[in-house]
Amino acid sequence: QVQLVESGGGLVQAGGSLRLSCAASGRTSSNYHMGWFRQAPGKEREFVARISGNGVITSYADSVKGRFTISRVNAKNTMHLQMNSLKPEDTAVYYCAAAEKYYSVYRSDYEYWGQGTQVTVSS
Repeated sequence: QVQLVESGGGLVQAGGSLRLSCAASGRTSSNYHMGWFRQAPGKEREFVARISGNGVITSYADSVKGRFTISRVNAKNTMHLQMNSLKPEDTAVYYCAAAEKYYSVYRSDYEYWGQGTQVTVSS
């Protein structure tokens, strides 16, 4: 059993930056792959970024590539998403997630989810 809690969301102007954090507790493991997903009003939850258990491998959705950076500090059981050059279309609830087996872009491969944190980007 793993618990995930996101923080760092808020309201920011277009072009600004936010840094989201995800704190893990319970039966955590550096073997777990982790990811960020987001869900905008009226849309399906979509993949944003992923990071392998050892933190060496990362990938991003095309829509955020070059603007967002995913990282993790396994010794502190934390993960971060640095979001720069934010756009109004980035507005969504952002969720962190952990997967026991797969380094994946698919929601179904993640067993553990946080409650989400709201990110709103104004024009």
